[in-house]
Amino acid sequence: MRVQTENIEKKLYDYQLQDLNAIFKVLEESPENLNLLYQLPTGGGKTVVFSEITRRYIAQKKKKVVVLTHRIELSRQTSRMLDGFGVQNLIINSDVKELRDQDEYQCFVAMVETLNNRLQEEMVELKNVGLVIIDEAHYNSFRKLFKYFEEANILGVTATPLSSNIKLPMKDHYKKLIVGESIASLIEKKYLARAKVYSYDVSLRSLKLGISGDYTVKSSDELYSTQNMLGKLMEAYEEIAKGTKTLIFNNGISTSRYVYEVFKKAGYDIRHLDNKNTPSERQEILKWFSETPDAILTSVSILTTGFDEPTVETIILNRATRSLTLYFQMIGRGSRILPNKDEFTVVDLGNNMARFGKWDAPIDWQEIFHFPDFFLENIKNDEEIEREFVYEMPPELRDEFAKSESIDFDIKEEYKAAFAKGIKSKTVLERSIEQHARICVENSEDVFDARILAKKLKEEISYRVRQYCYCIMNNTKNYKDWLEEDYERKLRLKISQMFAARM
Repeated sequence: MRVQTENIEKKLYDYQLQDLNAIFKVLEESPENLNLLYQLPTGGGKTVVFSEITRRYIAQKKKKVVVLTHRIELSRQTSRMLDGFGVQNLIINSDVKELRDQDEYQCFVAMVETLNNRLQEEMVELKNVGLVIIDEAHYNSFRKLFKYFEEANILGVTATPLSSNIKLPMKDHYKKLIVGESIASLIEKKYLARAKVYSYDVSLRSLKLGISGDYTVKSSDELYSTQNMLGKLMEAYEEIAKGTKTLIFNNGISTSRYVYEVFKKAGYDIRHLDNKNTPSERQEILKWFSETPDAILTSVSILTTGFDEPTVETIILNRATRSLTLYFQMIGRGSRILPNKDEFTVVDLGNNMARFGKWDAPIDWQEIFHFPDFFLENIKNDEEIEREFVYEMPPELRDEFAKSESIDFDIKEEYKAAFAKGIKSKTVLERSIEQHARICVENSEDVFDARILAKKLKEEISYRVRQYCYCIMNNTKNYKDWLEEDYERKLRLKISQMFAARM
C-alpha cells in the first residue's frame, strides 16, 4: 500500500498537497457532520485533489466516499481519475436501478438527479458513508441530497464560492471555506497560461436581466445576432485571433448559429455545438476541434465545465454575463499550459472584464463567501461601464499609424474647452474628424489607402460619438447611429479634401 501512495503523491503539486493537508486538518478537528468548502481556480486540478482526498479518506477512516456531479461527462471523468488513483468506484447512472453488491465498492460517483431519484424510490441505500464530495458545488441542485447524508462530512469543491442562485447563499450550507492558490500565483509558477485580454466597446443597453440575475437569452440573441455585432465579432477575430484555435462563447443557440454562418461564408473552418447535439455528434465535433490547428468552435455555455482542450489559443466572450462563476469558467477554458503554450488570448465583447476585473486580479473569496449580497450589489451596471470605458487602439492597428506621433483625441476635454469658450458643441466632432483624417492621410500613399485605414477606425469612431453624446446628454440610439454614419461620411470627404490640397 505504501508504494502505491508514493506513486500517487508524485501526481500532486506542492500547492495541491498543501491544500489537501489543510482540508484533512479541518476534518480531523471538526465534528463528523461538518460542511466544508474548498476553492481552487479552473485549471488548478480540483479533481486531482479530491481524488487523492478520497483515496486517503477511505484508507484512514475505513468509510465510504460519494462523489456528486451535475453532468454525466463529469461523472465519467471523475471515475477515470479515481481509477488512476487506485480507488475502486462505481458510477450510479440511469442504468443502475439498485445496489446489491455495494460492499464491493468504497466509492460511488453519481449525478445528482439520478442518485436523488434512487434514494427517493428507496431502491438504493448507501451505507457507511463518511464523506460526500460535491464537484462544482456552486450549483444548487446538490442541496436536495444533503438530508440523506446528515451524519457525513460534506466537502464542496468549486472555482468560485458564489451560489448560482442569489437567494441561496453558500454560507448557509457550508461552515468554512478553504481558499487555494490564486490564479496569479499559478501563472507565476507556470501551472496556468497568462491571458492577453482585448476588450471591445459594446453598448448593452438593450439587454434585460432575467429571474436568475443574469441577462436573458432572448435579449442576448437580439443584440448579438445583429449585423453590427456579428461584424464586430468578425473584425475582432481577424484583427486579433486569426489563425489560432478559437473557442467562441455565446448566450443563445440562435446567436451561435448566426456566428457559424457568418464565419463559414467568410471561408473559415468552423463548427457549432449546443446541448441539442447528440453525444456522438458532440464527440465527433470535439475530436475535430482537438485535431484541427486553426479550428473555430462556436458554442453556447455547454463547454464551460467538463471540457478540457489545452490547445485552445483564443477565447472569445461573444456575450455578456453577470455571473462571476461563468466569467471565470469561460476564460479558464483557455488557461491550460503546454510546453509550447504559456499564454492565450481573450477577446471580450461583453464588457465582462470591466464588470468583474481582470481574470488574474486578486480576489477576496472569503469576503464573497461570507457577504455575497454585498458583492452582488456592487457589480457595476452597464451604463456605468459604458461611461467609464476608455478606448485603446490595439497594437496591431496602432502599427498602421506608425508615421503619426500622436493618435490621441479626448472628446470630453475638447468638449469642456469648447463649452468654456462658448463654442458650438458640434465643433468637437469636427475637430475629431479632422484629427482622424490627418492620421489616415499621414500613413497612406493615396486617397484609397487612407479610406481603407479610415474604415479600421470604426470602433474608435463609435467610442468618440458615444462620449460626445454623454457630454451633450443626448444618448438615444437613433441619434448615435445617425451621428456615426454622418461622422464616417464626413471623414471620407475630409480625407479627399486633404489629398486634393496636397495636389
